[in-house]
Amino acid sequence: MSSLVIQTSFLGDVVLTTPLLAELASRGPVDIVVTPAAAPLLANHPAVRDVIVFDKRGADNGAGGLWRFSRKLRTRADGTPREVSTAFLAQGSTRSAVLAMLAGVRERVGFATSAGRLLYTRRSRYRADRHHAERLWRLAAGDDVADPAAEVIRPRLYPGEKERASINALLKDVPRDGAPLLALAPGSIWGTKRWPHFPALASRLAPLYRLVVVGGANDDALAAEIARAAGPERVVNATGKFSLLASTELLSRCAGLVTNDSAPQHLASAAGTPTLAIFGPTVPAFGFGPLAPRSATTGNESLSCRPCDSHGPNACPLGHWKCMKELDVEQVSRALNSLLLP
Repeated sequence: MSSLVIQTSFLGDVVLTTPLLAELASRGPVDIVVTPAAAPLLANHPAVRDVIVFDKRGADNGAGGLWRFSRKLRTRADGTPREVSTAFLAQGSTRSAVLAMLAGVRERVGFATSAGRLLYTRRSRYRADRHHAERLWRLAAGDDVADPAAEVIRPRLYPGEKERASINALLKDVPRDGAPLLALAPGSIWGTKRWPHFPALASRLAPLYRLVVVGGANDDALAAEIARAAGPERVVNATGKFSLLASTELLSRCAGLVTNDSAPQHLASAAGTPTLAIFGPTVPAFGFGPLAPRSATTGNESLSCRPCDSHGPNACPLGHWKCMKELDVEQVSRALNSLLLP
């Protein structure tokens, strides 16, 4: 019998689910339900048998879509029955729990605090004081097992030959002047999570590093600002050009990453790249900080209004946005030097 993981949340959450997948794979086959955007992340992953795409905002939307998808879940692509012993509700909505029930999975495991908890057959304690990767891992490992080693809960992704080739093509014309590559991730889908001083930081770092700007297509304007500040000859713009797995491969070739509290920090954790994460309206204590073997976080610790939101609103509730505006380049530079030049 196989396990089924349902994780249809943000991309970073999918990355943080990989320690749970590895734990379950030690017991038998593992299938996972994810969104169309997240599915490519798990290509080549040795812990996953089937990646099942659930288009919850498109073709599979609504009660009818949920019913049809649950029927599809019962059968694998080769026509054989998908025999699932337990569903792990890594995304804790009621919809996810109903999906598992409609698919005929009798044992359903999720957090005791989740919206869908009344439909679970076993509820796991949500430990707010632990990293979310550990919280997810404990859905399978159990509430009372000993604290895991850091490597057990570090996420893993597996870029393939296609991803390596695409990054080789990107870097082939970058001058080999001995300057290490340093990645910058200035974007976030949440407006208040975007530290506004990346261009000034880039200007300071440019003499020492070849800067690589990573992110989505929406971050291209931010990359252009960084290139203007640091000099275009010192900056490689990789925003919107690569898949998530290829971006992970790119990060694996960098000496470090400076990032907002956003998905690139989790890709870097999976790549093992030293990471400095900048926190503004959110804080690492929420359990979503970097898990790279060498990592650090920084933020404006003087404000009583932090944290103000579990995700980070698009506008500061108080109108001043001091958590990011007043976090200066000097502080971030010191933190980066301490991380990369201990």
